[in-house]
Amino acid sequence: MAKIRDSKTIVDGGDFNNRPLFRMFSSVPHRYDILNRLLTFGLDQRWRQKAAAVCLESNPRRVLDLCSGTGDLATELTKKTNSKTEIIAADFCEPMLEVAKRKAKRIGLEDKITFQVADAASLPFDDGYFDVVGIAFGFRNLTFRNPKSEKYLKEIHRVIAPGGKLVIVETSQPESIALKKLSSLYYSSVVKPVGNVISGQPGAYSYLAYSARNYCKPPDIENMLKYVGFVSVKYRPLGRGIAGIHVARK
Repeated sequence: MAKIRDSKTIVDGGDFNNRPLFRMFSSVPHRYDILNRLLTFGLDQRWRQKAAAVCLESNPRRVLDLCSGTGDLATELTKKTNSKTEIIAADFCEPMLEVAKRKAKRIGLEDKITFQVADAASLPFDDGYFDVVGIAFGFRNLTFRNPKSEKYLKEIHRVIAPGGKLVIVETSQPESIALKKLSSLYYSSVVKPVGNVISGQPGAYSYLAYSARNYCKPPDIENMLKYVGFVSVKYRPLGRGIAGIHVARK
């Protein structure tokens, strides 16, 4: 098993509650899943399933679901693999992980997933510990106009074994100008107001909608990943480019 340090000592500043993203996500976990299903018409689940399949292509021994949130990717990974594969779900927001734990318990998977509160800027795992790191719709939060993005990416690179891979499923920018305009309109006219009302947190879905509308294009993500040491990056569009899977090799 991974050697895990005390999570409270590994967060910059040592205080989760001073971090804007922590405050935002800790306020919405009870409605996070239903909003994802509603606002993506259930596509988020299908895309996580595809990402999980990519994560498990080489029969890895150890897989980290980073920025796990309510644990959907970890759950998919556990359903698709055998008991010999170690699955760890890590997130900096403990309220989100509590939802993930309850979800895993309902379907009998609580003993097959290790849940760990951890900051992506200082992960409590040994160098090269994981064969695969997967991130489902959390990569944007680490890298969108974030001054710490390079630190996060270097830390992710550190915990992946040589020859291992990073699998990211994330919103993307369609090549089609018409589809890009349509998706931007959907984020601003539907995701933002509906998400804010249902979640009860006006700031949360305003940020998520804005960051999705203005996020990087696939070549930009490839460049940032290669900059921190990944040797190859491949991209597979989903939903005609409104989302995509990036696979980076160390």
